[in-house]
Amino acid sequence: MTGSDATSPAARLAAIRSRIAEAARAAGRAAGDVTLVAVSKTFGVDEIVPLIEAGQRIFGENRVQEATAKWPALKARFPDLELHLIGPLQTNKLDDALGLFDAFHTLDREKLALALVKARDRGLRLPRLFVQVNTGEEPQKAGIAPADTDGFLVRCRDDWALSIEGLMCIPPLDEEPALHFALLEKLARRNGLAKLSMGMSGDFEKAIAFGATHVRVGSALFGARS
Repeated sequence: MTGSDATSPAARLAAIRSRIAEAARAAGRAAGDVTLVAVSKTFGVDEIVPLIEAGQRIFGENRVQEATAKWPALKARFPDLELHLIGPLQTNKLDDALGLFDAFHTLDREKLALALVKARDRGLRLPRLFVQVNTGEEPQKAGIAPADTDGFLVRCRDDWALSIEGLMCIPPLDEEPALHFALLEKLARRNGLAKLSMGMSGDFEKAIAFGATHVRVGSALFGARS
């Protein structure tokens, strides 16, 4: 494959899927155990559709407002798409998000958990939920501190009857991500959670080695963001 074919959306998607499969095999896992979330934030419909046509069905967006401008029409056109929220969620945007997203990877505080409970009590459908853990305890980053994760999960389950599927993290840029992936896996295993959202374009293979079930890949699929 040469020229423009080598950098086509279909070729990039095939290359990422091949790398995921190889990383899974190296970890003694099946390729099907790892879900590729194509991170389409900042990219327009014209850049997303070629990946859909190449077979990608699960996408991630960071902002509710941006997603609302792009995805209702795409979901109507391609009914089998899934959309995952992978960025922070303000509670005043919750109803809009519930109408659009199939999974939230960023349940990061009690206020949002309580807002989800109220929405459920009003009859709204809740998405699949991941708790975001601030594994690097960075003050500028959202997420539950590692030491508070067990207690927060107990409250989600016992006090609020929220079904939590897994944990999510974004390691600090200047630290070895494997340390954070290992910590997240330990927290998930201790709390009986099977799903781990971790790993991005630069480190998803390492995340798979530590048990990632969802990898969030953007630039390796879409190219550099402007």
